Amino acid sequence: MGMTSLPRPIAELSADEARRIALRAQGFMGAPDRRSGVRGVLRHLGAVQLDTISVLARSHELVPYARLGAVGRKTVDSAYWTGTHAFEYWSHAACILPVEEWPHFAFRRRAYRSRPHWNHALPDGTYDQVIKQLRAEGPLTATDLGGAKKTSEWWDWSGTKVAVERALMYGEVVCTERRGWKRVYDLAERAIPDELLHDELDDAECLRRLVRLAGQSLGVGTRADIADYHRLKGEQVDAVIADSGLVPVKVEGWGKPAQGRSGASQAGRTAADAWADPAALETAPRGRHRTTLLSPFDSLIWERARTERIFGFTHRLEAYTPKPKRVYGYFAMPVLAGGRLVGRVDPAREGRTLVAKQVGLDGPKAVPAVAQALMEAASWVDCTDVRVERVDSPELREPLARELARALG
Repeated sequence: MGMTSLPRPIAELSADEARRIALRAQGFMGAPDRRSGVRGVLRHLGAVQLDTISVLARSHELVPYARLGAVGRKTVDSAYWTGTHAFEYWSHAACILPVEEWPHFAFRRRAYRSRPHWNHALPDGTYDQVIKQLRAEGPLTATDLGGAKKTSEWWDWSGTKVAVERALMYGEVVCTERRGWKRVYDLAERAIPDELLHDELDDAECLRRLVRLAGQSLGVGTRADIADYHRLKGEQVDAVIADSGLVPVKVEGWGKPAQGRSGASQAGRTAADAWADPAALETAPRGRHRTTLLSPFDSLIWERARTERIFGFTHRLEAYTPKPKRVYGYFAMPVLAGGRLVGRVDPAREGRTLVAKQVGLDGPKAVPAVAQALMEAASWVDCTDVRVERVDSPELREPLARELARALG
Protein backbone atom coordinates (compact mmCIF):
# COMPACT_ATOMS: atom_id res chain seq x y z
CA MET A 1 0.00 0.00 0.00
CA GLY A 2 1.44 3.38 -0.95
CA MET A 3 1.20 6.48 1.15
CA THR A 4 -2.33 7.80 1.35
CA SER A 5 -2.93 11.44 0.45
CA LEU A 6 -3.84 13.54 3.45
CA PRO A 7 -7.20 15.19 3.85
CA ARG A 8 -7.15 18.97 3.68
CA PRO A 9 -4.85 20.29 6.45
CA ILE A 10 -6.65 22.12 9.23
CA ALA A 11 -3.63 24.33 10.00
CA GLU A 12 -0.28 25.40 8.66
CA LEU A 13 2.48 25.66 11.24
CA SER A 14 5.80 27.43 10.97
CA ALA A 15 8.90 25.34 11.63
CA ASP A 16 9.35 27.28 14.88
CA GLU A 17 5.78 26.55 16.04
CA ALA A 18 6.27 22.86 15.27
CA ARG A 19 9.53 22.82 17.24
CA ARG A 20 7.87 24.36 20.27
CA ILE A 21 4.90 21.98 20.07
CA ALA A 22 7.35 19.05 19.95
CA LEU A 23 9.26 20.35 22.98
CA ARG A 24 6.08 20.73 25.03
CA ALA A 25 4.78 17.32 23.98
CA GLN A 26 8.04 15.75 25.12
CA GLY A 27 7.99 17.52 28.50
CA PHE A 28 10.76 20.06 27.90
CA MET A 29 8.73 23.24 27.93
CA GLY A 30 6.55 24.58 30.71
CA ALA A 31 6.53 23.41 34.34
CA PRO A 32 6.99 19.64 34.69
CA ASP A 33 4.34 17.71 36.61
CA ARG A 34 6.45 16.84 39.63
CA ARG A 35 3.54 15.31 41.55
CA SER A 36 3.23 12.44 39.09
CA GLY A 37 7.03 12.11 38.95
CA VAL A 38 8.77 9.40 36.96
CA ARG A 39 5.58 7.45 36.30
CA GLY A 40 4.01 10.62 34.96
CA VAL A 41 6.95 11.07 32.57
CA LEU A 42 6.53 7.47 31.39
CA ARG A 43 2.79 7.89 30.78
CA HIS A 44 3.40 11.21 29.04
CA LEU A 45 6.05 9.79 26.69
CA GLY A 46 4.36 6.42 26.19
CA ALA A 47 7.74 4.65 25.97
CA VAL A 48 11.17 4.98 27.59
CA GLN A 49 13.96 3.17 25.77
CA LEU A 50 16.24 0.77 27.63
CA ASP A 51 19.92 0.29 26.86
CA THR A 52 22.83 -1.48 28.51
CA ILE A 53 25.24 1.46 28.21
CA SER A 54 25.87 3.29 31.48
CA VAL A 55 28.22 6.28 31.51
CA LEU A 56 26.68 8.89 33.83
CA ALA A 57 23.64 6.67 34.31
CA ARG A 58 21.55 4.34 32.19
CA SER A 59 19.33 5.86 29.54
CA HIS A 60 16.06 5.04 31.31
CA GLU A 61 17.36 7.11 34.26
CA LEU A 62 18.55 9.99 32.07
CA VAL A 63 15.11 10.41 30.46
CA PRO A 64 13.22 11.46 33.65
CA TYR A 65 16.29 13.36 34.88
CA ALA A 66 16.26 15.50 31.72
CA ARG A 67 12.64 16.50 32.41
CA LEU A 68 12.38 16.58 36.21
CA GLY A 69 15.92 17.44 37.31
CA ALA A 70 17.80 15.59 40.04
CA VAL A 71 15.34 12.78 40.70
CA GLY A 72 16.97 10.00 42.76
CA ARG A 73 18.16 7.01 40.77
CA LYS A 74 16.56 4.56 43.24
CA THR A 75 13.34 6.55 42.88
CA VAL A 76 13.52 6.01 39.11
CA ASP A 77 13.99 2.25 39.40
CA SER A 78 11.22 1.82 41.96
CA ALA A 79 8.86 3.92 39.81
CA TYR A 80 9.31 1.52 36.91
CA TRP A 81 9.60 -1.81 38.70
CA THR A 82 7.79 -1.58 42.05
CA GLY A 83 4.15 -2.56 41.84
CA THR A 84 2.39 -3.05 38.54
CA HIS A 85 2.88 0.27 36.76
CA ALA A 86 4.97 -0.68 33.75
CA PHE A 87 6.17 -3.56 31.62
CA GLU A 88 9.11 -4.09 29.29
CA TYR A 89 8.38 -4.84 25.67
CA TRP A 90 9.44 -4.22 22.08
CA SER A 91 8.20 -0.79 21.03
CA HIS A 92 10.63 1.77 19.54
CA ALA A 93 13.25 -0.74 20.70
CA ALA A 94 13.39 -2.54 24.05
CA CYS A 95 11.30 -0.10 26.12
CA ILE A 96 9.54 0.41 29.42
CA LEU A 97 5.84 1.00 28.69
CA PRO A 98 2.92 2.06 30.89
CA VAL A 99 1.05 -1.05 32.01
CA GLU A 100 -2.23 0.47 30.73
CA GLU A 101 -0.93 -0.10 27.21
CA TRP A 102 -0.58 -3.89 27.60
CA PRO A 103 -3.83 -4.57 25.65
CA HIS A 104 -2.66 -2.38 22.75
CA PHE A 105 0.42 -4.51 22.08
CA ALA A 106 -1.73 -7.57 21.39
CA PHE A 107 -1.08 -7.07 17.65
CA ARG A 108 2.67 -7.48 18.24
CA ARG A 109 2.27 -10.49 20.55
CA ARG A 110 0.14 -12.17 17.88
CA ALA A 111 2.75 -11.38 15.22
CA TYR A 112 5.50 -12.96 17.35
CA ARG A 113 3.38 -16.07 18.00
CA SER A 114 2.87 -16.57 14.27
CA ARG A 115 6.47 -15.77 13.29
CA PRO A 116 7.86 -18.61 11.14
CA HIS A 117 11.62 -18.11 11.63
CA TRP A 118 13.82 -17.18 14.62
CA ASN A 119 17.56 -16.59 14.94
CA HIS A 120 17.85 -18.77 18.04
CA ALA A 121 16.73 -22.40 17.99
CA LEU A 122 14.39 -23.43 20.82
CA PRO A 123 15.21 -26.92 22.15
CA ASP A 124 12.25 -29.30 22.47
CA GLY A 125 10.44 -29.08 25.79
CA THR A 126 12.43 -26.09 27.07
CA TYR A 127 9.59 -23.60 26.71
CA ASP A 128 7.13 -25.71 28.71
CA GLN A 129 9.79 -26.39 31.35
CA VAL A 130 10.47 -22.65 31.82
CA ILE A 131 6.76 -21.87 32.23
CA LYS A 132 6.40 -24.76 34.71
CA GLN A 133 9.39 -23.55 36.74
CA LEU A 134 8.17 -19.95 36.83
CA ARG A 135 4.73 -21.13 37.94
CA ALA A 136 6.28 -23.11 40.80
CA GLU A 137 9.16 -20.84 41.84
CA GLY A 138 8.90 -17.43 40.11
CA PRO A 139 9.90 -14.62 39.85
CA LEU A 140 13.31 -15.81 38.58
CA THR A 141 16.25 -14.55 36.53
CA ALA A 142 17.47 -16.49 33.49
CA THR A 143 20.37 -17.68 35.65
CA ASP A 144 17.90 -18.95 38.27
CA LEU A 145 16.09 -20.78 35.49
CA GLY A 146 19.23 -22.63 34.47
CA GLY A 147 21.57 -20.21 32.75
CA ALA A 148 21.51 -17.17 30.48
CA LYS A 149 24.47 -18.02 28.22
CA LYS A 150 26.22 -21.09 26.86
CA THR A 151 29.54 -19.24 26.49
CA SER A 152 30.80 -15.77 27.41
CA GLU A 153 29.56 -14.37 24.08
CA TRP A 154 26.62 -12.05 24.72
CA TRP A 155 24.57 -13.51 21.88
CA ASP A 156 25.17 -17.17 22.71
CA TRP A 157 21.98 -17.70 24.71
CA SER A 158 21.19 -20.90 26.54
CA GLY A 159 18.03 -22.78 25.60
CA THR A 160 16.45 -21.49 28.82
CA LYS A 161 17.20 -17.85 27.93
CA VAL A 162 15.83 -18.36 24.41
CA ALA A 163 12.65 -19.86 25.87
CA VAL A 164 12.02 -17.19 28.50
CA GLU A 165 12.65 -14.33 26.03
CA ARG A 166 10.30 -16.01 23.55
CA ALA A 167 7.69 -16.28 26.32
CA LEU A 168 8.16 -12.55 26.98
CA MET A 169 7.55 -11.78 23.30
CA TYR A 170 4.45 -13.98 23.32
CA GLY A 171 3.12 -12.18 26.41
CA GLU A 172 3.11 -15.24 28.65
CA VAL A 173 5.97 -13.87 30.75
CA VAL A 174 6.93 -10.34 31.84
CA CYS A 175 9.98 -8.71 33.40
CA THR A 176 8.92 -7.62 36.88
CA GLU A 177 12.17 -5.97 37.98
CA ARG A 178 15.90 -5.68 37.26
CA ARG A 179 18.59 -7.08 39.55
CA GLY A 180 22.04 -5.85 38.61
CA TRP A 181 20.54 -5.13 35.20
CA LYS A 182 19.38 -8.76 34.82
CA ARG A 183 15.73 -9.24 33.99
CA VAL A 184 13.61 -10.95 36.62
CA TYR A 185 10.80 -12.90 34.94
CA ASP A 186 7.37 -13.95 36.14
CA LEU A 187 4.16 -15.16 34.58
CA ALA A 188 2.05 -12.39 33.07
CA GLU A 189 -1.04 -13.83 34.80
CA ARG A 190 0.57 -12.96 38.16
CA ALA A 191 2.11 -9.63 37.20
CA ILE A 192 -0.39 -7.89 34.90
CA PRO A 193 -3.70 -6.70 36.42
CA ASP A 194 -6.59 -8.99 35.46
CA GLU A 195 -8.54 -6.24 33.70
CA LEU A 196 -5.59 -5.59 31.35
CA LEU A 197 -4.47 -9.18 30.76
CA HIS A 198 -6.17 -9.90 27.46
CA ASP A 199 -5.58 -9.92 23.71
CA GLU A 200 -9.15 -9.02 22.79
CA LEU A 201 -8.39 -5.92 20.72
CA ASP A 202 -8.01 -6.51 17.00
CA ASP A 203 -4.95 -5.23 15.14
CA ALA A 204 -6.73 -2.14 13.83
CA GLU A 205 -7.77 -1.02 17.31
CA CYS A 206 -4.26 -1.61 18.68
CA LEU A 207 -2.70 0.35 15.82
CA ARG A 208 -5.18 3.23 16.12
CA ARG A 209 -4.29 3.60 19.78
CA LEU A 210 -0.50 3.48 19.20
CA VAL A 211 -0.71 5.96 16.31
CA ARG A 212 -2.74 8.31 18.51
CA LEU A 213 -0.28 7.87 21.39
CA ALA A 214 2.69 8.55 19.11
CA GLY A 215 1.02 11.72 17.84
CA GLN A 216 0.36 12.91 21.39
CA SER A 217 3.94 12.14 22.47
CA LEU A 218 5.41 13.92 19.44
CA GLY A 219 2.91 16.81 19.34
CA VAL A 220 3.33 16.98 15.58
CA GLY A 221 5.06 14.56 13.24
CA THR A 222 5.35 13.25 9.72
CA ARG A 223 4.00 9.83 8.80
CA ALA A 224 7.55 8.46 9.20
CA ASP A 225 7.95 10.10 12.65
CA ILE A 226 4.69 8.57 13.86
CA ALA A 227 5.50 5.12 12.46
CA ASP A 228 8.97 5.18 14.03
CA TYR A 229 7.79 5.99 17.56
CA HIS A 230 6.51 2.46 18.26
CA ARG A 231 8.22 0.97 15.16
CA LEU A 232 5.07 0.43 13.11
CA LYS A 233 5.15 -0.15 9.38
CA GLY A 234 4.15 2.74 7.13
CA GLU A 235 1.19 0.80 5.76
CA GLN A 236 -0.01 0.05 9.31
CA VAL A 237 -0.05 3.79 10.00
CA ASP A 238 -1.80 4.52 6.69
CA ALA A 239 -4.55 2.03 7.49
CA VAL A 240 -5.63 3.72 10.73
CA ILE A 241 -4.37 7.31 10.88
CA ALA A 242 -7.54 8.88 9.48
CA ASP A 243 -9.47 7.33 12.40
CA SER A 244 -6.79 7.88 15.04
CA GLY A 245 -7.98 11.27 16.26
CA LEU A 246 -4.88 13.03 14.90
CA VAL A 247 -5.46 15.93 12.51
CA PRO A 248 -3.64 16.76 9.27
CA VAL A 249 -1.43 19.85 9.21
CA LYS A 250 1.31 21.30 7.05
CA VAL A 251 4.62 22.39 8.53
CA GLU A 252 6.61 25.11 6.79
CA GLY A 253 10.25 24.20 6.27
CA TRP A 254 9.69 20.47 6.75
CA GLY A 255 9.85 19.81 3.02
CA LYS A 256 12.66 17.72 1.62
CA PRO A 257 16.00 19.58 1.56
CA ALA A 258 16.87 21.16 -1.76
CA GLN A 259 20.33 20.81 -3.28
CA GLY A 260 22.27 24.06 -3.41
CA ARG A 261 24.71 25.00 -6.17
CA SER A 262 27.58 23.48 -4.25
CA GLY A 263 25.68 20.21 -3.96
CA ALA A 264 25.25 20.80 -0.24
CA SER A 265 21.84 20.06 1.22
CA GLN A 266 19.82 23.16 2.10
CA ALA A 267 16.63 23.13 4.14
CA GLY A 268 13.70 23.59 1.81
CA ARG A 269 11.07 26.20 2.56
CA THR A 270 8.27 24.01 1.27
CA ALA A 271 5.52 22.92 3.63
CA ALA A 272 5.33 19.19 4.33
CA ASP A 273 2.38 17.01 5.24
CA ALA A 274 2.21 16.05 8.90
CA TRP A 275 -0.21 15.02 11.63
CA ALA A 276 -0.78 16.74 14.96
CA ASP A 277 -2.41 16.03 18.29
CA PRO A 278 -5.46 18.35 18.21
CA ALA A 279 -4.91 19.24 21.88
CA ALA A 280 -1.40 20.48 20.99
CA LEU A 281 -2.91 23.01 18.57
CA GLU A 282 -5.35 24.51 21.07
CA THR A 283 -2.84 26.65 22.96
CA ALA A 284 0.52 28.10 22.02
CA PRO A 285 3.42 26.43 23.90
CA ARG A 286 4.74 28.72 26.63
CA GLY A 287 6.82 28.45 29.77
CA ARG A 288 10.32 27.63 30.93
CA HIS A 289 12.72 25.70 28.74
CA ARG A 290 14.82 22.94 30.27
CA THR A 291 18.61 23.15 30.08
CA THR A 292 19.95 19.62 30.23
CA LEU A 293 22.10 16.86 28.80
CA LEU A 294 20.06 14.38 26.75
CA SER A 295 20.56 10.67 26.38
CA PRO A 296 21.08 9.75 22.70
CA PHE A 297 18.15 7.35 23.27
CA ASP A 298 15.82 10.12 24.50
CA SER A 299 12.57 10.14 22.52
CA LEU A 300 13.04 13.85 21.72
CA ILE A 301 16.02 12.96 19.52
CA TRP A 302 16.04 9.19 18.98
CA GLU A 303 15.03 9.57 15.33
CA ARG A 304 17.88 11.21 13.45
CA ALA A 305 15.91 12.54 10.45
CA ARG A 306 13.37 14.22 12.75
CA THR A 307 16.12 15.72 14.92
CA GLU A 308 17.78 17.20 11.84
CA ARG A 309 14.46 18.52 10.52
CA ILE A 310 13.35 20.13 13.80
CA PHE A 311 16.63 21.31 15.27
CA GLY A 312 19.02 21.45 12.31
CA PHE A 313 21.26 19.24 14.43
CA THR A 314 22.99 16.10 13.17
CA HIS A 315 23.60 13.51 15.83
CA ARG A 316 24.43 9.85 15.97
CA LEU A 317 25.35 7.36 18.65
CA GLU A 318 28.92 6.18 18.12
CA ALA A 319 29.26 3.68 20.99
CA TYR A 320 29.29 0.86 18.43
CA THR A 321 31.56 2.73 15.98
CA PRO A 322 35.28 1.82 16.11
CA LYS A 323 37.10 4.42 18.21
CA PRO A 324 39.25 5.87 15.37
CA LYS A 325 36.12 6.56 13.32
CA ARG A 326 34.17 8.41 16.03
CA VAL A 327 33.43 12.07 15.39
CA TYR A 328 31.54 13.03 18.55
CA GLY A 329 32.66 10.38 21.08
CA TYR A 330 31.49 7.14 22.69
CA PHE A 331 28.23 8.40 24.27
CA ALA A 332 27.92 11.99 23.11
CA MET A 333 24.95 13.66 24.81
CA PRO A 334 23.29 16.62 23.06
CA VAL A 335 22.77 19.74 25.19
CA LEU A 336 19.26 21.24 25.14
CA ALA A 337 18.92 24.91 26.11
CA GLY A 338 16.35 27.55 25.22
CA GLY A 339 14.52 25.02 23.07
CA ARG A 340 17.57 24.45 20.85
CA LEU A 341 20.30 21.84 20.67
CA VAL A 342 23.36 23.99 21.37
CA GLY A 343 26.17 21.49 21.71
CA ARG A 344 27.16 18.01 22.81
CA VAL A 345 29.25 16.43 25.54
CA ASP A 346 30.90 12.99 25.61
CA PRO A 347 31.05 12.29 29.36
CA ALA A 348 32.91 9.87 31.61
CA ARG A 349 33.46 9.51 35.35
CA GLU A 350 36.68 9.27 37.30
CA GLY A 351 35.90 8.92 40.98
CA ARG A 352 34.04 12.08 42.03
CA THR A 353 34.99 13.93 38.82
CA LEU A 354 32.73 14.22 35.81
CA VAL A 355 35.03 14.25 32.78
CA ALA A 356 33.88 15.96 29.58
CA LYS A 357 36.11 14.01 27.21
CA GLN A 358 34.91 15.97 24.20
CA VAL A 359 32.71 19.07 24.03
CA GLY A 360 31.13 20.59 20.94
CA LEU A 361 29.60 24.06 21.22
CA ASP A 362 27.39 25.94 18.79
CA GLY A 363 29.27 29.21 19.27
CA PRO A 364 30.10 31.40 22.30
CA LYS A 365 26.44 31.83 23.32
CA ALA A 366 26.26 28.10 24.10
CA VAL A 367 29.01 28.26 26.75
CA PRO A 368 26.84 29.16 29.81
CA ALA A 369 24.20 26.55 28.92
CA VAL A 370 26.75 23.76 28.44
CA ALA A 371 28.45 24.69 31.71
CA GLN A 372 25.10 24.65 33.52
CA ALA A 373 24.15 21.28 32.02
CA LEU A 374 27.52 19.81 33.04
CA MET A 375 27.32 21.14 36.60
CA GLU A 376 23.76 19.89 37.14
CA ALA A 377 24.60 16.45 35.75
CA ALA A 378 27.72 16.25 37.93
CA SER A 379 25.71 17.09 41.03
CA TRP A 380 23.06 14.50 40.14
CA VAL A 381 25.61 11.66 39.94
CA ASP A 382 27.43 12.81 43.12
CA CYS A 383 30.47 14.29 41.40
CA THR A 384 32.10 17.29 43.04
CA ASP A 385 34.29 18.38 40.14
CA VAL A 386 34.11 18.75 36.35
CA ARG A 387 37.13 18.40 34.08
CA VAL A 388 37.08 19.28 30.38
CA GLU A 389 39.53 17.42 28.18
CA ARG A 390 38.86 18.52 24.62
CA VAL A 391 36.77 21.32 23.10
CA ASP A 392 36.09 21.11 19.37
CA SER A 393 36.39 24.91 19.09
CA PRO A 394 39.65 25.61 20.96
CA GLU A 395 38.89 29.32 21.35
CA LEU A 396 35.88 28.38 23.55
CA ARG A 397 37.90 26.22 25.93
CA GLU A 398 38.91 29.09 28.19
CA PRO A 399 35.41 30.68 28.39
CA LEU A 400 33.96 27.25 29.27
CA ALA A 401 36.62 26.68 31.95
CA ARG A 402 35.88 30.13 33.45
CA GLU A 403 32.13 29.44 33.53
CA LEU A 404 32.66 26.07 35.22
CA ALA A 405 35.11 27.57 37.77
CA ARG A 406 32.52 30.24 38.62
CA ALA A 407 29.83 27.60 39.12
CA LEU A 408 32.14 25.43 41.24
CA GLY A 409 32.77 28.47 43.40
